[in-house]
Amino acid sequence: MALLIRSHANPVAQTLRPMLSALLAPDAAVDIEFWDGSALRADSPAGAIRVHSPRALQHIIWSPRELGLARAYVSGDVDFDGDIIDLMAELRTSSPQRASLVRTFPEMLRAVSALGLAGRRPPLPQIEFRPHVVRNHTPFLDAQAISHHYDVSNDFYAMVLGESLVYSCAYFPDHGTDLTTAQLAKCELICTKLGLQPGMRVLDVGCGWGTMAMHAASAHGVEVVGITISREQAALARQRVAAAGLGQRVEIRLQDYRDLRGETFDAISSIGMSEHVGFANLETYFRILRAALRPQGRLLNHAISSIGGSRLRTNTFMYRYVFPDGELIDVARTQAAMQAAGFEVRDVQSLREHYALTLRHWVRNLERNWEAAVAEVGEQRARVWRLYMAGSSVGFSDGGLNLHQVLGVVPGSDGHSGMPLARPV
Repeated sequence: MALLIRSHANPVAQTLRPMLSALLAPDAAVDIEFWDGSALRADSPAGAIRVHSPRALQHIIWSPRELGLARAYVSGDVDFDGDIIDLMAELRTSSPQRASLVRTFPEMLRAVSALGLAGRRPPLPQIEFRPHVVRNHTPFLDAQAISHHYDVSNDFYAMVLGESLVYSCAYFPDHGTDLTTAQLAKCELICTKLGLQPGMRVLDVGCGWGTMAMHAASAHGVEVVGITISREQAALARQRVAAAGLGQRVEIRLQDYRDLRGETFDAISSIGMSEHVGFANLETYFRILRAALRPQGRLLNHAISSIGGSRLRTNTFMYRYVFPDGELIDVARTQAAMQAAGFEVRDVQSLREHYALTLRHWVRNLERNWEAAVAEVGEQRARVWRLYMAGSSVGFSDGGLNLHQVLGVVPGSDGHSGMPLARPV
């Protein structure tokens, strides 16, 4: 990185070079531009970080890892120009480890002090979620966390997710497939794995805005009960079901999975739901679903996973702005919990690359509808979503995150599973 000096007595870029050396590798392919016109230029930049205000540096010095930079971006004190996914990928590979940050923190502090910025903590963005004193997955706290993320604006979600209004990983038969087609392909993939036949009764846990339920009912002739604890989702899902003329086949309920009692189903889809259940409740979750399935009934669990599992730390961007109390579970642990609950695991499929591509589509949708999105939910929330989706796309691309579909079946008392001899798809 070369220092571009303007006609300033003390260019900001020069003053902050020690700090930037602590935060980025020397060969980081990122341009950094400052409010005084000075800049650090890379030979072949993946994009540019534009620092509009000294307040951005206060955010970073108070939270030197990802949260500080995220706060600066959400507050509008920093902008990312260019392909934000490529830029996030470069920042991830260039960022130092925790030990390096601790070692170089004095240099960072001296650089910020030289600009008269040390000691003053900037205000936090208004939409930042404050951590709970106790982190338990109770119905009340789960509803609060779900509302924080999902009860934002149905119109906003439509701008981001597109025509299909599906907020989970799509399935792309090839790179040329458009997002709407890929989302319906994902619904059909799940229906095929579940072996849906006309007349079956299906439960869709965490049904979102009803797309999976509507597809299963219209394409396979089944009856579907969809449950969600998001009021906004339930209201729009019911409208969409009525508009599609599926009111006799699809019922949308505002209901917690823990309140399922005494009903039985032939198949269950759980799409993007178990991430919100938590480690402690995982086996209970699958036991409840197992109790709701008839013999030879199938469950398809579609969920983000991480190696070894991870509970979001309270000092991370994802916890504070996106998924309060979210927990990513290792796919091996998911399988073990399903088996402990009485399921026989029959198939596991990774869709990691598909989620990276899905997120690229969502980022493009948001950027295309930026002005309307900001008008709908405010600039801070729109910025959160752009950052979160770009960073997540990088995570799925580099293997830090994964998406697994796990198919389980309830064998009959005689051991018969009802499964075909060949793989479902």
